[in-house]
Formats: sequence, C-alpha cells, structure tokens
Amino acid sequence: MAVFYNQATLTYAGGSTVSNITQGEIAEELSVTKTAVTESYTAGEDTTYAVSLVNTGEAAYTGLTVTDDLGAYELGADRVVPLDYTEGSVRYFVNGELQAAPDTEVTEAGLVITGISVPANGNAMLIYEATPNGYASPEEGGTVTNTVTVSGGQLAADLTASATITAVSEPVLSIVKSLTPLVVSGEREITYTFTVYNNGSAEAGADDELTITDTFDPVLTGITVTLNGAPTTAFTYDETTGAFVTTAGAITVPAASFSRSIADGEWVTTPGQAVMTVTGTI
Repeated sequence: MAVFYNQATLTYAGGSTVSNITQGEIAEELSVTKTAVTESYTAGEDTTYAVSLVNTGEAAYTGLTVTDDLGAYELGADRVVPLDYTEGSVRYFVNGELQAAPDTEVTEAGLVITGISVPANGNAMLIYEATPNGYASPEEGGTVTNTVTVSGGQLAADLTASATITAVSEPVLSIVKSLTPLVVSGEREITYTFTVYNNGSAEAGADDELTITDTFDPVLTGITVTLNGAPTTAFTYDETTGAFVTTAGAITVPAASFSRSIADGEWVTTPGQAVMTVTGTI
C-alpha cells in the first residue's frame, strides 16, 4: 500500500498556523507473489519460477514491467549475479490462457519483462527458467534469493515479491574407469581403476549402498582388489563369466569441499573421491 500525508496551513493577518497531519493509504488492487517450483538447486540445472499477478479491481492494469534481479548480491566491491536467465523460456498467461511471448531483456537490473497486462478481476502469470551459476553457493545451507519488482502502468508504488531456493544437500556422484596398460600381448597383468567422484555437499555413506558392477571381457584371473590404496575383500567375482560386484555400502565417498576463487569470487568445487583398483591376468 502507498501511504500519503497531508497538512494544511492557515494564514491570517499577523501570522499563520498549521493543521494536524493527516495520513492515508492507497490500497493497491494488484498483488504479486513469486514461487520457485522446486525449493532446492544444483549449479548448472534449470530452476523454474512462477510470478503471479492478481487484480481484484474493476479496471485493468496495463503497460506493467516485471524485473527479476536474478538474485544479485554484493561481493566486495562487485555486484554478482548467481542466476542465468534461460533465453526464450518466458511463458505469459492471462486468466490461464497462453499469450504471445512478451518482450524480455537481460540488463544490469536483471531480467526485464515489459508490456504485461492484468485484466479487471483477473490474473496474469509469468513462468520462466534460470540456471544457478558459479556465484550460487553450493555449500550445505547455501541459498539464492531473487526478487521481482512490478512497476509502471497505473501503480501508485512498485510491488515486490521474493523466492528463496536452497542448495541441494546430497551426494552428487560420477564414476570414471581407466585401464593400464592400454596395449597388452599374451598373458599379461592389467589394472582397472574406478574413481568415484562426489561433487555434492553431503557424504555418500554406507547407507547409500554404493555398488560398482562390471563384467570383465576378457575375463581376468587371480584378481586383487584395493580400495583407497588398501586391500579389500568387499566384492564378489566370477572367474567364469568375469562378473564383478562390490559389496553394497563398502565404498563411501566424502563430501566435496568448496572455496571462492581469488580471481573472480566464483565458487570452486573440489570433489571428494574414492578409488578402487582391480588387477588380474588376461
């Protein structure tokens, strides 16, 4: 609501006096809410936002501008932006019906959407996507809050609404397999190395029941297995078929560690890792 104040002055022969100050409010008939479709984020994965405009008045609002700051915040002397707008993703609905795409532009202010109208006793909705980038904290408890501002048209004052998403707190795993040597002849010993990386802010523990499954072709004989450099027997192996399976939960992977780049302040992820080797003769 916009608040206004007013005071009168009475002038007369020999002097003047002022009245009391009156205060009033202009009740806006237009309201705005902003929602993140998912409450958590992972860097590099799209997040969908919905901005809802509801008009309870008897007159339409036209020529509105909606600006999303894309979560911008101050980092030292710089202003950084943790969300990248996904080009072409805006969808504009009026009373539930899809409209032609509005004009959009990414500026220093953020994502600017112009030409928005909300009919009398109606509603409009904007749905669009943005991707957390290197300025979005990947740490456990990290958040990104972005705010939309609705301005222009017949508004007496700007309207704002915000949404906050939280960094995913779970393991984010990948695996890389390598072989040494790459070229062998005759009955030679070879080693397969399995490196499991965790880019997440939470450990992959025994309860996550990580399992590596492989079928060696050609079949290996007389295998020895290490886990993080130490011999292990937490596996089963069939020398007839070459089927290799680790014991569920035997492999654990620590959480990643995170730091800020000295050069530009972006977050840098150092993944946790676990390494298993399988050595045998072909």
